[in-house]
Amino acid sequence: MNLGFIISTIKLKSKELIRKKVLQNFILVSGVTLFISILGFFKETVVAANFGLSLQLDTFYVAILIPGVINSVFLNSFKSVFIPNYINEVGIKGNIGSFQTTSLFITVFVSLFFAVITYLSTNTFLELLYPDKSLEFYLLVKEQLPILLFAIFFWGLASTLGALLNVNDEYRFSSFAGVFTPLFILLSIFLFKEHYENTLLAWGTTLGAFASCLYLLIVAKNKKIIVLGKPDYQNNNIKIAFKQLPAKISSGLLTALNSVVDQFFAAQLVVGSIAALNYGLKIPAFLSSLLLVAMGNVLLPYFTKLVLSNRKLAFENLFKNIKWVFIGLVAITIFGILLSDFIVALLFERKEFTTEDTQVVSTIQKIFLAYIPFKITGMIMINFATSINKNSIMAYISFVALILNLILDYIFIEMYGIFGIALCTTIITVLKSMTMYWYLNRLKTRE
Repeated sequence: MNLGFIISTIKLKSKELIRKKVLQNFILVSGVTLFISILGFFKETVVAANFGLSLQLDTFYVAILIPGVINSVFLNSFKSVFIPNYINEVGIKGNIGSFQTTSLFITVFVSLFFAVITYLSTNTFLELLYPDKSLEFYLLVKEQLPILLFAIFFWGLASTLGALLNVNDEYRFSSFAGVFTPLFILLSIFLFKEHYENTLLAWGTTLGAFASCLYLLIVAKNKKIIVLGKPDYQNNNIKIAFKQLPAKISSGLLTALNSVVDQFFAAQLVVGSIAALNYGLKIPAFLSSLLLVAMGNVLLPYFTKLVLSNRKLAFENLFKNIKWVFIGLVAITIFGILLSDFIVALLFERKEFTTEDTQVVSTIQKIFLAYIPFKITGMIMINFATSINKNSIMAYISFVALILNLILDYIFIEMYGIFGIALCTTIITVLKSMTMYWYLNRLKTRE
């Protein structure tokens, strides 16, 4: 076998891959996400320069914790079960107008319900999770939280509108919606820092959520994707979505509670520990979000359509893809760990962010980076499980993971301080991914 033949084979395979629609969509969404992530990183450098590891930043992360959990758990869970069942409704040429209207009503109700519950339970939430803090700490959280509650409503509408665009292969438009939040946070810092220092991050987040929602609404309307009709809660695919929703919500809630647990333990340490933990997540979040956003937007509709046409082939594609994705991500992870100190210093070390802060954040970052291959492949498997309406297993896995997280956080924080929390998160992520692989592999053997 000569070199020319090998090169020509590689070229042929590359052209075949590029022609595949799913890969084209993945590359497109990844490109948009990369741009947004770069803007987000610039935003983080500006935030770091203006706030450092300060009380203002700590309280912002506390204030956005519950709204963020509501968004990632309840709103995104409904979006996940909405997509495969909406595709099924389209496939049988059902009443998509009724399906859309019912879904939007549910999203609005859930958003408003949890916003009100969060507002009424603020004092209980703070006293339970963050006892014995200063009066200034509590006042800063209470000042920012009401502003962030408005974002929940806009996130809810945006999630459903984005799902409709994804189902209709309008990935570039739905992905671009993520640009508005970092943009508005930057504008808030540059224009209003002297007047609204304590609340400008909250205002920037909420205004960004509003802009994203408005943008998606305009795009969906112009693309004639919105087709409203009379709500029908007896629709068969709506019923299936409702049946899958408790398991999906349970899984998402239990997973999100890991962050609450981590912040609870971090809050027991010195001021700035919560911010340090969040800064340590920035680079891993950048690497993972670059792929997770693309996977979440592209793979869930792709897997659903493939399962409907050829279930056996869908399983084969899943395991073939995650093998190569894992190998590639291991190489990226090693490279990221070696450059960790340099990257943190380059991005954040200025003004209020000191050399000592860099050392702490870099160490946390190295530990988090180790879970990247497992997190990404785990999310691919979760998307596949959702596409075949197998959400219950994720709830069981997430429950066990939460119990382990509580135990390991308690043990490791005594041994390693703030670094123990990062170590616990990485171990839990690895175990969840391995368990999901085992479960899907068993399903595959039954096909």
